[in-house]
Amino acid sequence: MGTTTPPRTLAEALRARGDESLAGLLRARPDLLNPVPNDITQLATRAGTRASVVRALEHLDRFALQTAEALAVAPDPAPYATLLSLLTGDGLDDGEQRDDAGAAITAALPGALATLREQALVWGEDDRLRLVRTARELLAPSPQHPSPTGLGPTVAEATAGMSPGRLQEILAAGGLPATHDPVSAVAALSSLFTDRTRMAELLDTAPVEALSVLDRLVWGPPYGEVTPNPTPPVKWLRDRGLLLPVSTRTVVLPREAALHLRAGRAHRMPEPVPPVVAAAATRDPQAVDRAAAGQAFTALSTVEELLKLWNGGGPAILRAGGLSVRELKRAANSLDVTEPIAAFWIELAYGAGLLASDGEPEERYAPTPASDEWLDLSAEDRWTHLATAWLAATRTPGLVGGQDAKGRALSALGPELDRSAAPDVRHRVLALFGELPPGTAPDAETLLRRLRWERPLRGGAAPSPSAEGTDLRSRLALWTLNEAELLGITGRGALSAQARALLDEGPDAAAARLAPLVPEPLDHVLLQADLTAVAPGPLERPLAETLSALADVESKGGATVYRFTPGSVRRALDAGQAATDLHAFLAAHSRTPVPQPLSYLIDDVARRHGHLRIGSASAYVRCDDEAVLNEILADRRSTGLRLRRLAPTVLASQADPGSLLEALRDMGYAPAAESAEGDVLITRAGARRTPPRTPPVPVPEGPPTPDDTLLGAAVRAIRAGDTAATVIRKDTSEDPSSTTPSGSLPRTTSAETLATVQAAAMTGSAVWIGYVNADGAASQRVIAPVRVEGGFVTAYDHTADEVRTYPLHRITGVAELAEDGKG
Repeated sequence: MGTTTPPRTLAEALRARGDESLAGLLRARPDLLNPVPNDITQLATRAGTRASVVRALEHLDRFALQTAEALAVAPDPAPYATLLSLLTGDGLDDGEQRDDAGAAITAALPGALATLREQALVWGEDDRLRLVRTARELLAPSPQHPSPTGLGPTVAEATAGMSPGRLQEILAAGGLPATHDPVSAVAALSSLFTDRTRMAELLDTAPVEALSVLDRLVWGPPYGEVTPNPTPPVKWLRDRGLLLPVSTRTVVLPREAALHLRAGRAHRMPEPVPPVVAAAATRDPQAVDRAAAGQAFTALSTVEELLKLWNGGGPAILRAGGLSVRELKRAANSLDVTEPIAAFWIELAYGAGLLASDGEPEERYAPTPASDEWLDLSAEDRWTHLATAWLAATRTPGLVGGQDAKGRALSALGPELDRSAAPDVRHRVLALFGELPPGTAPDAETLLRRLRWERPLRGGAAPSPSAEGTDLRSRLALWTLNEAELLGITGRGALSAQARALLDEGPDAAAARLAPLVPEPLDHVLLQADLTAVAPGPLERPLAETLSALADVESKGGATVYRFTPGSVRRALDAGQAATDLHAFLAAHSRTPVPQPLSYLIDDVARRHGHLRIGSASAYVRCDDEAVLNEILADRRSTGLRLRRLAPTVLASQADPGSLLEALRDMGYAPAAESAEGDVLITRAGARRTPPRTPPVPVPEGPPTPDDTLLGAAVRAIRAGDTAATVIRKDTSEDPSSTTPSGSLPRTTSAETLATVQAAAMTGSAVWIGYVNADGAASQRVIAPVRVEGGFVTAYDHTADEVRTYPLHRITGVAELAEDGKG
């Protein structure tokens, strides 16, 4: 095909492209690569399938989509001037504002058209622009699927099947000459509606009420219902063809008439320029970084507390998967946050690989071995781990508490929370943050408006309706704003410097930016006489773990307050600590003297700890002091334990040992559990871990974007396959001695095959062969033989775009290529 010959099909248009342009198409529409098309024709066919076209339309910005919508209602093919006129109007109603809009559209249209051409949605030269048929079917108007432009069908489409007599009546009412040819009648009516002067004269005679009817239909929807006896204004419009019948009760405003009323515009408000994201507030960048760092540290503390909460084995997993509402509430109360925020932290820990199912018959959630490795990292590295996992996650905590398409509740950690668009929305929202000056917080409404402009069809608009409605992308954006603030990506509504580094340079750069802003862990606390300890900052991990076992957290904030109680001291003793160990620990880590009441508390609990022993009978209580056992038996609170004396120092119970332990502790005693050998059982917290688990894999939104190496190989393979498919073979069908029927595999004798490939190897020419592989599959190939020896031919295979070796006995025959058959 010569370079000056206009393409007749999409395949010819793609064939005329350069390799870089084909690679751009495959990069923009990676679904076309699965699998790699055999040739250009197959690529063009695949690019025109409904699923692929819908996916491509969903990735268009609003003006590119408006351009495609205008082409869908334009004549096919349409000149560039016609397309421009549909977007700017015919200029007859322009004011200064319309002139400015027209200039913006004129400047933006070449770029929008280039985008449509690159994605193979539009092809042809500027004087013959064609929208691919599938896109036209999706975007063109019909009664079942109104056009996004609000335009109805053409006069020819609306009058199809109308009786010639009715056409004559319309022509007469409109003052047009009668014609007995229906085609001429339709053309005359269309000519009237597209003639500005005659159409204006016709409308000047219309009743005011009729013009009001047109005003209601002109911008869509163009369909209206009528009664069997319409009102005079409607009858006036119907008699003149300004309203054409679709059914006995429905009429439509034809496209040509609507365009006249719109001054030639396909859209009421073309949007050639993306909306600007406005600034809501401007703050000191350093204050933003400090606020974000403080929230990042809070995020780390919250996730650590969640891991500690489920350290010994978390809540059970629902039969349908996920966390029950009651367990979510319990976690929210323990973390002192609302349930939606608790769902976010739980999903974040799960997505980062820190929580998972333990895989036991009675499945429960528990920390993973990776959580221990995460806890050993520095604060800045722990934060980058969480932030990176959040950016890539497709799980969407904001959906928790809602319902799926079948009306079932969506639970935290449940199986229905993946939304493949979430990572793209998060990255795009943060990218828009990053385009603003440091310290600038964007206005949420203008940010959402910008996102809607960039992906107007994403999330459910026609032509691919979604059960969740058209606002999924906006909801994802709002959730992103809240989650970014919780995680410390943003501070006081603006993007932090560490988050900019994470997005632009990677985790290491982000960690380096965050490190100076995170407080160093401390190795001491301040003990007070009221049985509390104050941690003036974050504590080193060993100190924090021991202190959390010895005391209860009373309040959090810039400083954490721990309170010592008999129950907390007993918890430390149950974990294997002795009273002397606790005294030494407090003396070593307190910057203030150990208060005497705290020393007395530890000694008093330690003296009574283990005085009672609980074992399994069902359960028993053993104590050397008979008076203590008498006191227990006399206490009415022990009635439910069903105790009875077996010996002066032993009581038996029908309760299990665990329940008996808890009951006696609630009664104020300090029993200790013992083994069958009589040894005290030490219970250490935090021993339960899942087997090694990998984090949940994000659900991809579509095929991944191919890299340059894959694109280059795919383009070469498509070119090679196209060469083999379109090469011109020498016609031997008229040769009476030939055994090769036209259009079938070539058939030659073994001697002829050998001679032909040897000659081709000597001359460096290409030949056409028929080949049957070891599986019996036959194919046609274009090869350039390089060497022929030992019953094999080594050749460059144009079809596979590589050098291959073929056994001669598997070649069915050889045919020469025509002189001009190289492309």
